[in-house]
Amino acid sequence: MNCFRKVINQLWDRKNKKIKLLYYANEYIKLIFSLPYSPYALPNKLKKLSKYNIEYLKYRINYYNKVSDNTVLPDNVQKLGHFKYQSEFKTYFFDTYRYKRYFIPNQKFSYLFGDITKIPKYPTVVKSRPISKNNTNSILLNLNTVRHFVFINDNTSYEKKFNKIVWRGNVWDHQPQRVNFFKKHFLNPICDIGHINNAGLNPNWIKNKYTINEQLQYKFILSIEGNDVATNLKWIMSSNSIAVMPTPRYETWFMEGTLIPDYHYIHINDDYSDLNKKLNYYINNPDKAIKIIHNAQAFVKQFQNKEQEKLISLLVLQKYFNKTSEKYAVTDFPSISLKPI
Repeated sequence: MNCFRKVINQLWDRKNKKIKLLYYANEYIKLIFSLPYSPYALPNKLKKLSKYNIEYLKYRINYYNKVSDNTVLPDNVQKLGHFKYQSEFKTYFFDTYRYKRYFIPNQKFSYLFGDITKIPKYPTVVKSRPISKNNTNSILLNLNTVRHFVFINDNTSYEKKFNKIVWRGNVWDHQPQRVNFFKKHFLNPICDIGHINNAGLNPNWIKNKYTINEQLQYKFILSIEGNDVATNLKWIMSSNSIAVMPTPRYETWFMEGTLIPDYHYIHINDDYSDLNKKLNYYINNPDKAIKIIHNAQAFVKQFQNKEQEKLISLLVLQKYFNKTSEKYAVTDFPSISLKPI
C-alpha cells in the first residue's frame, strides 16, 4: 500500500511540474507571436457577453474594481504600451499581458506585482489586497495563477480520511500567525504539521514535505495566511477535505472576503484556542462536515469557466481604463453598464 501511494504521489508531482512547463511554453509562444494590440480583439470578445448572466458579471467586476469616480493618474505612471517583460515576476507579467494587449497602448497603467498587503494611493492593479471597506484603489486581477489558482479532483471520500488536521509549508519569523500556530499546536496529537524550510526556527518543527495528494488523506487541512493569502485555500476547497482557518485578512481573485465561516470553511479563533473543540465537533458530526465540503465546492465552481473568467478580467480592466483615462472613454464599442451594485 505504501509503495502504491508513493507512486501516486510521484505521478502527482510530475503532473504539477508538467502543468507549469505547459504554462510557460504557452505564454512564451503567445508573447512572441501575438499582436501587442488589436483594435478589434476586445469587441469580438465582448460579443460573447450575451451567453452569461449579466448581473452576476457586474457583481464580480464591481467586487474586483470598486472605483466609481473618475481619477486622473499621476504623470509618473507609465503607459500601457511600455509594459515590458519582467523576469523577477514572470508569471505576473504573463497573466497581465494576456489581457493588457486588448487595450489601447497610450493609456496609463499602474500595477504592483508580488504579495501586496497595503492599499495604493491611487487605482492600481494588484494580485492581493487587504479585506477592507477602504480598498477601492486595489484593483484585483487574477495574477500568478499557476501557483495560486490550482483546483484538484479528489477521489478519496471524506469518510475514508484521517481524523486529523495536516499542514506542510514554509514558516518564516516574519509570519507570526504561522509561528504562533506551531508554538501552540505542534505537539497536539490531532495535528500533523511541519514546516519544510530552514528559517532558523525550532528545528523540531521541520518535517518532510507532503504532496497535495498526501495532504488529501486528512479530513482537515490548515489554511493559514503567509505573506498575504493562504496559497492552499483554493485546492482545499475543491477537494473532499475541509479548510480550517481564522477569518482571512487578505483576498485575491478568489474573493476570500466573501467566504462564510462554518459554511465554506471551519472557522477557528485568531489565537487558535478553539482548534480541538471545532475539529472534534465536525468529527462527531460528519453530516455537517460534508455540507461544508459541498458549499466549498459550489463556491469554487464559479471560477472554473475559463471563457467567463477571461471576460470578467477584460471587463475589470475596461472599467479601470474608463475610470482612469484622462478622456474617461477608452473605446466606443458596446459594453455593459457597470454602475456599483
